[in-house]
Parts: sequence; structure tokens; C-alpha cells
Amino acid sequence: MSLDSYVTLGRSGLRVSPFALGAMTFGEDPGAAGTSVAESEQILAAYLDRGGNFVDTANFYTNGHSEKILGDFFARSPGRRQRVVLASKFFANLHPGDPNGGGAGRSAILAQLHETLRRMQTDYLDVYWLHNWDRHTPIEETMRTLDDLVRAGTVRYIGFSNTPAWVTASAQTMALLRGWTPLIALQVEYSLLARTVEGELAPLAADQGMALVPWSPLKNGFLSGKYRRGSDVSDSARAAYVGGPTEDEFTVIETVDDIAGELETSSAAVALAWLRARTGTVVPIIGARRLAHLESNLAGLDIALTADHLHRLDQVSAPALNYPADLNGQMRATLQFAGTTVDGQASAVYPPLLASTVRY
Repeated sequence: MSLDSYVTLGRSGLRVSPFALGAMTFGEDPGAAGTSVAESEQILAAYLDRGGNFVDTANFYTNGHSEKILGDFFARSPGRRQRVVLASKFFANLHPGDPNGGGAGRSAILAQLHETLRRMQTDYLDVYWLHNWDRHTPIEETMRTLDDLVRAGTVRYIGFSNTPAWVTASAQTMALLRGWTPLIALQVEYSLLARTVEGELAPLAADQGMALVPWSPLKNGFLSGKYRRGSDVSDSARAAYVGGPTEDEFTVIETVDDIAGELETSSAAVALAWLRARTGTVVPIIGARRLAHLESNLAGLDIALTADHLHRLDQVSAPALNYPADLNGQMRATLQFAGTTVDGQASAVYPPLLASTVRY
């Protein structure tokens, strides 16, 4: 597979590369990963030259510098911006002391979009994401405002990130019933070390035809291949903030490393290939602090995991999901299908039924 083997993003007419490029690392501002403007542009150019067309950022990444780096780059290449799916996010407040500077109210969304378009030197965004759930604003206000922006042409498609499934379902139902612009994708944390999205959000996305766009697909770099049990990591900008993997996480990491050795590829490639193999449309966001990191991540397009590889990875990383997920899994199949196989899923028989043939 290659970056120009495009996929359709959810229930829409938008085609994107199988990996998006995340620009959170762009810039050397306080709190950043330390990627200079020059290297940020090298990473971006390398991604685009290989056929990539989906670039993701947010208004507050490196205090807005990430958006400006992207804007300056595309401003120097007339016509190139129109061939790129450019996405950013709103919610974060960049103005201390101003209660209306962030969030998802009408005034805040319009003000944030104005500043984002200014920094990115463009008159529209291809995808505009709600970055976090705004508990203080009615969801209908948010959805109506986003629909107005789509109708005005300043935003083409919309999605949610980091928002509870029940809020997302409410917003999507409201949009469909009122003829407003629906959500086409959900940006979620998803990796071999973070699979709780499979409890509610992933099934919702599948039901509604939304794509999943995972952030941190390597879980803070834990799945990159540079973490080893009992060893310190020196080449990590995030280690000081997130610490190191737990013992349980190392068990998953070591399985990924073993499979990478069998396939003669990188651990990052294996972790990303696993995400590509999930059900539905899954478009991971790959972040790169250095050009070499981008190349390592893109190797995830070059390998295909076998059924045995997928089974091993699924088993070792199986998540503990919140209630009622456990009752809707194998227990549900046992109670519903009583030992038969339906749609490829085998079921057991509830033990008391086997203990007696008496029925009342």
C-alpha cells in the first residue's frame, strides 16, 4: 500500500491518504516536541511528495505556531493547498482570562475559526474537529453553528474528537433529523495500548458510517520500538511528561517487537499495520519529530499482518471495557444463540440448560 492509495473518509465524498500527518510536533515553542520550522517543512514535504494529502493540526498546538508553519508552507506553493485535505480543531482557549475564548459556543467557534484561517492563510478548512466536549454549551448550538459554516463554505466537513459516545450519538441524530451537516469521522485515542474506544465509540462509528482517525497510534512512542524493559530511553521528547510503560504495557510491547523481528520491520510499522487492519475505515495520524520518524512510520503501509499475527496482538492487548460491554460480548452470545454460530461468531450454552432437559 502507499500514501496515494486513498480511502473515503466516512460517509462522505472526501478521499484521504491511509495515514494522516499530524502537525502537533511542528514548532519549538514552550511545551513542544522541539521540531524546528525547517525540519517541520522537510517532514511535510516528504509526506506530500509520497502522495500524502491529509494533514491535521489544532489551534493551540505550539500556541498556534503549528498552524502558521502549515500556512507559510502552502502560501509558498500556489495551487498545492487545494490538493491537500487540511484539518484543524477548535475548543482550546488561547486567551487567559477570557471565558469566551474557547469552547464550542457560536461566538467561540467563529472567533477560533477566524484566527485559524488567518494563521493558515486559507479561506476554508476541509475538516473541522470539535477537540473536546463542551459541557457548558448546548450541543444543538454547536451543531447548528458548524452547519452554518459548511453552508457558508468556510468548512467542508466536520468531526468530533474526545467526546463521549452518548453526546456524539445525540449530535449525529440531531443533525440527521434537522437536515444539518452530519459528522463523518471521529478522532480518538486508539492503539494496541489504548483500546477502550472499542466499547462505545468504535461501534457508534461503524453504525453511522463514520471513519475513525486515531491519535497517538504509538501511545506516546511506547510502540515505536525504542522502549525496552529495564532500559532508559534517551530519544523521547515525551518521556519527561508521560513516564514509561507499565509492566502490562511492556508485555504488549514485547509481542509487537517479536512480530517486527519476524517480519524484518519496525515495531512502529507493526503497530500501525494492526490499526489499518481494524474493521471499518481507520486512518491513523502519524506524528514525526524527525524525518527519520516519518520514514519509520510509513513502513506501516508496506507490511500485511497474517491472521496469526493479528490474533496474537488482539489477545495480548485485549482491553477491559466498561459496563455493559462485558455483558454484550460472549455472555450475550451465549444467552442469545445457545451454542450455535451466527455471523461467524460461535456461542456457548448457558450451563443450567445443559444440566436439565426440563423446560416450563
